[in-house]
Amino acid sequence: MIEQALEEALTQCRLTRNEFSELLVRLLDYGVICRDESNVETVLYDRFQRCESLIREWIAPLGLRLQHDNRFQFIRVYPPGAEVPGMPDQEEPHHGGFRARLTQQEVAAILVLRVEYDKSLREGQVDDQGCVALTLEALELGMRNLLKMSLPDKHVERKQLLKKLRQLRLIQFQGEDSDVVVDILLRVRPTIAQFVSETALEQLLSEPEKNEADSERLTPVSEDHSLFAETEH
Repeated sequence: MIEQALEEALTQCRLTRNEFSELLVRLLDYGVICRDESNVETVLYDRFQRCESLIREWIAPLGLRLQHDNRFQFIRVYPPGAEVPGMPDQEEPHHGGFRARLTQQEVAAILVLRVEYDKSLREGQVDDQGCVALTLEALELGMRNLLKMSLPDKHVERKQLLKKLRQLRLIQFQGEDSDVVVDILLRVRPTIAQFVSETALEQLLSEPEKNEADSERLTPVSEDHSLFAETEH
């Protein structure tokens, strides 16, 4: 019965089962799809638009929630219990089985990206895709000033951090295989505004004197890739 209903729904969406499966697997694997990231994600995003209601029906029983930003053309899946912009909080507590843990440096870099994005937004330094330019030097300076932390010293670790941020579709950059990582110019995506909650940002800016001492707030065991979701544990 479910098989028949799926086939009928896919026919209406003009999709094959393999196309639907590829889209769903990619979305759950990466957690985010941005249309301008690559040719593959362009195809998948356009495919998603043809079957958005069907995707929502399939992930809803798992407690997953989906955010679709038509303006900047990205889709993000949030794990159960996560705080989702524009959606009411879920009442049932969850324990983070779907959540990808982040390192302290990843969390710190993401917080600074959000701060720098908001600053550029207020100054009108945003391109047509809603992105802002940021040098790696500015990111490092922000981490030092706001959190008393720094980017990894080792070249390989620094590249891994940047690749993780790109995997989360928070930044774009070129030249990751270059030996001169310091010269990379980052393009901060508007997805950063939905990735970091307003509560986390307000706490960071209102209590700067506590950032150096309060390392517990940045531990990987307490943060996840729905970043700073306000859930019960």
